[in-house]
Amino acid sequence: MLVIDDLSVRVAGRLLIEQASVRIPEGSRIGFVGRNGSGKSTLFNVITGDVAAEHGDVEIPARWRLGCLAQEAPNGPESLIDVVLKADAERTTLLTRAETETDPHEIAEIYVRLADMGAYSAPMSARRT
Repeated sequence: MLVIDDLSVRVAGRLLIEQASVRIPEGSRIGFVGRNGSGKSTLFNVITGDVAAEHGDVEIPARWRLGCLAQEAPNGPESLIDVVLKADAERTTLLTRAETETDPHEIAEIYVRLADMGAYSAPMSARRT
C-alpha cells in the first residue's frame, strides 16, 4: 500500500500541498487531476523521491517499482509503446542479455526471469493500458 501521511510541500515559497493524507491499495490505478500549477507533478515527484516534502511522510513498499513518462510524448522514430516498454529497465536489460549471453546456465536464468515477470506479454499489456 502506498501511504501518504500529513504531506505538505512548498515550491518557490508557494504551498502546493497542505496536510495531504491518502492510502492507495496495491493494484489500484489512479490519476492526478487538477488545474495547471496545482501540484500534480510535484506530488508525483515527492512520491518518487525527486522532490523533498516540507512535512509528512510517503511510504512505498520495497517490492514496488514506480515508473513514469515525460508529460510530452517523445518525438522520434520509436513508437510510444516502445518508449514505454524501455522504461522497464530490468526487462530491457534481460532481453539484451538474452541476445548476447553464451553461458547456458545464465541463459536459462534470464529466460526464467523474463517469463516470471511477464516480459513477453508486456507489449500487449502496454497497448491495453
